[in-house]
Amino acid sequence: MSASNRRNQNSLDGQTVLLIVTVALVAVALGTVWLAVTWGSHLDEVNPDLTGDSFGLFFGVLKGTVIWPESATWILVATLAIVVLSGVLVAVAVARARRRRSNVDGAAIHMGKGRDLRALSVTGAKATAQRLGVTNWLGVPIGITVAGRQKLYGSPEDMHVDIWGPRTGKSTSRAIPAILSAPGAVLTTSNKRDVLDATRDVRAANGGRVWAFDPQRIALEEPTWWWNPLSYVTDDVKAAKLAEHFATGSRAGDARADPYFDNAGQDLLAGFLLAAAVAGLPITKVFTWTTTPGDEAPVDILRAHGYDQMADAVDGQVNGEPRRRDSVYGTAAQMASCLKVRAIGQWVTPLGGNAHMDPRPQFDPHAFVRSTDTLYSLSKEGKGTAGPLVTALTAATVEAAEDLATTQPGGRLAVPLLGVLDEAANVCRWHGLPDLYSHYGSRGIVLMTILQSWSQGVEVWGRDGMRKLWSASNIAVYGGGVKEPEFLNELSQMVGDYDKHTTSTSVGRGNRSTSHQVQRERTLDVADLGALPRGRAVVFASGAPATLIETIPWMRGPHADAVRASIAAHDPASTPALRPVPSAPAETSPMGGAQPWLNAAPRTKDQL
Repeated sequence: MSASNRRNQNSLDGQTVLLIVTVALVAVALGTVWLAVTWGSHLDEVNPDLTGDSFGLFFGVLKGTVIWPESATWILVATLAIVVLSGVLVAVAVARARRRRSNVDGAAIHMGKGRDLRALSVTGAKATAQRLGVTNWLGVPIGITVAGRQKLYGSPEDMHVDIWGPRTGKSTSRAIPAILSAPGAVLTTSNKRDVLDATRDVRAANGGRVWAFDPQRIALEEPTWWWNPLSYVTDDVKAAKLAEHFATGSRAGDARADPYFDNAGQDLLAGFLLAAAVAGLPITKVFTWTTTPGDEAPVDILRAHGYDQMADAVDGQVNGEPRRRDSVYGTAAQMASCLKVRAIGQWVTPLGGNAHMDPRPQFDPHAFVRSTDTLYSLSKEGKGTAGPLVTALTAATVEAAEDLATTQPGGRLAVPLLGVLDEAANVCRWHGLPDLYSHYGSRGIVLMTILQSWSQGVEVWGRDGMRKLWSASNIAVYGGGVKEPEFLNELSQMVGDYDKHTTSTSVGRGNRSTSHQVQRERTLDVADLGALPRGRAVVFASGAPATLIETIPWMRGPHADAVRASIAAHDPASTPALRPVPSAPAETSPMGGAQPWLNAAPRTKDQL
């Protein structure tokens, strides 16, 4: 059904409208006359045997059998004035409501509403939060239902997947309100500075620290703190996970993985990462090893720390057939290519090569998840992308939250961690996310994965992986702006059909006949979903029918003034130049080149 047809599907024909208007006028006339004569008779003490029948009284006045009291005139005028004023107010309210209505709002009556959405209502969200032991958070705000004007929330155990096209309001209506509502630590990813500018001062005002990871200077942040990715590598399993983040984060969306060289390069990179971690070397040394085939230093380090099998695997590549070896090394170097960028290195290595000499604070994921701090990770695609490090930082933080949850009652965080993965397909290509999604919900880790289209998710996780992510989410929100008929058709089927009742009247040979028909029609078809107006979204929640909502941007929220002030304070046009990062002396080699890893104390396997 087209939007224009839907707009008129519930409209009344001319005869029905005329009948309604006539009945309304008659009711007003009878009511006002009855009120004026009744009250006037009491005031003027006339018509002692006044009838209570409004019709009889009205026609009695016309016939003269009922006396018209003098005071009835001003009572009638006052009553009519009140009726007219009420009519004007109602007309204004209806006009304003119609201005807020969109072409698809008529479909809302055929979708989820009222008791269907009890679990998402304020009452339902509060009950779920109390059951989970969360006392200061209803959950992530979703919006207001078009039918019934009911506020909806995702509970503290619900996982979210959002698909919103470009410039449809996903940041203003979903990401920012979610961040502002969170009671505990928040991590968020993005390829723009808008979310950072809008929320950083509001979050900081609640006592939390702001950590802005901005290696590509998207928000012009300086490296006033640093994070050591190798602190995540506590054993060979974590090394393999970190290598996977580098592999998926560095691969272009349309690139196909080579079944041999990609796996071999990833394994080699895992060995290098583990060797650098146990030796206390900076992560930038890993890239150096990928450019020097034949260097046996990583093998010796691994053997010295008891990782004999990993050492054998690395040794097989180091001393392998030269042409095959060079290809594997080249693949590993491509995966770790972000480490060669000097600006990125300042964020992941200590000044001077020695953490003890670096005056900057070091980010600790395990301390972060116990705080009310906010971590903003910014990156963008293309040359020099920091995407692999953003993915690694996000995964390390979420896994730290999972470790904390295992020590708390019920195996879940008492104060939930919120992760808003905005532009996830461009910034945070977390390969294992679909497999972990439902598990994190039971740990008190609430994640929102926000994509611009279904195909973006398919590029990162494949068709099966994207379907797994979509199905594992308790709250799926479509905000419009997508031009993919196959995806939109599936959404249309999920919204469902409704029974359309039609009446037709025919007149012939002096006879008039009326017939009634019922036919099934799609509630929202592909065209409706593709042209979904800004300010509307369709919500698919577990255990509830799809519902149409009005989105609530931060401008209409309780923090609007604070957000405006934060945006103004961090506007690049008005922000003063930032001071340079404090520097520390670096150890130098006899040849004069900086060798920052010479001061780093090696870590033994027991220390890991």
